[in-house]
Amino acid sequence: MLIHVYKDAQEVGKAAAMIVAAEILKKEDCVLGLATGSTPIPTYKEMARMNKEGLIDFSKVRSYNLDEYIGLAPDHICSYRRFMNEQLFDHINIDKANTHVPCGIGEDHEADAKAYDEAVEAAGGIDLQILGIGHDGHIGFNEPGDEFISATNIVTLTDMTIDANTRFFEKRDDVPRQAITLGNRNIMAAKRIILLATGKDKAPAIAAAIKGNITPKMPASLLQVHPNVQFLLDEAAASLL
Repeated sequence: MLIHVYKDAQEVGKAAAMIVAAEILKKEDCVLGLATGSTPIPTYKEMARMNKEGLIDFSKVRSYNLDEYIGLAPDHICSYRRFMNEQLFDHINIDKANTHVPCGIGEDHEADAKAYDEAVEAAGGIDLQILGIGHDGHIGFNEPGDEFISATNIVTLTDMTIDANTRFFEKRDDVPRQAITLGNRNIMAAKRIILLATGKDKAPAIAAAIKGNITPKMPASLLQVHPNVQFLLDEAAASLL
């Protein structure tokens, strides 16, 4: 586990984008695991800039997102598919047929979860996984619990997660109560992981994930045993280390 501390969120984004660029230069058809939320936005803006300037070519890249809300159609203003289109895919030369986000509106969510697992495996697994971290230590939407959830699954969101995501909706009642998410096994199977965290409010979770015991009550703590993981933090997020 390597820990890198940068001045602010913009510097974290630039560093993360350089790692993505290096991965694509190494393997032009690499598989990227992507995250949503406010934290990776500077990274995606920097990736788009580098693509526009001819420094990164996404034409053969494939991507798999971590999660999606149950009940939100892809064109819903708060869906993660729409987020990815607006924040990244619409601004780079990636083939959208090669971009994948879990289905949250299927008739059989368990079947959709299994199919997503199989699709990731058929793609050869994830070469580089970008993660954020929740205030309670969740990665993807794998919430704290009594055991680590392995495969892609349907989860019920905690009140803390609902509260944190309310800022993206008109009101709290509009936040879906469930999501479909890659499991911890999928995340840990990635060949390389970079976790991005910015802001003082993420400092307690970062400290627990890095310095605390490995426990499903702090899902990100599992990253301590991954063979190739880097934490990219701003000074505020790293303030309790």
